[in-house]
Amino acid sequence: MAKKLYVGGLPYSTTDAELKDAFSQAGAVDSAVIIMDKMSGRSKGFGFVEMTSDEEAQKAIEMWNGKDFGGRSLTVNEARPMEPRNNFREGGRGGYGGGRGSGGGNGGGRSW
Repeated sequence: MAKKLYVGGLPYSTTDAELKDAFSQAGAVDSAVIIMDKMSGRSKGFGFVEMTSDEEAQKAIEMWNGKDFGGRSLTVNEARPMEPRNNFREGGRGGYGGGRGSGGGNGGGRSW
């Protein structure tokens, strides 16, 4: 079964192909993707690598976690599932929260 790894601390110039080549030293790589910023189109400095087996994933973690890659120290661990974002439609109030104005419940301070 394939295992997805989070890879952080990547140099911003790293390409998908370079990431795949590096991790292929630990075993077969199904995919390697650098996460890009939608607005600027630049790398965010992290990505995900999917190894073909749990054993190869563990070997990749041992091989690369804390190691130098392009002058930066990598963080490599098992990827966690993405958590849902807290936005207005999910029941959160968002914004600044709190009361309904000031003035003791008389419509936000108005006294007419």
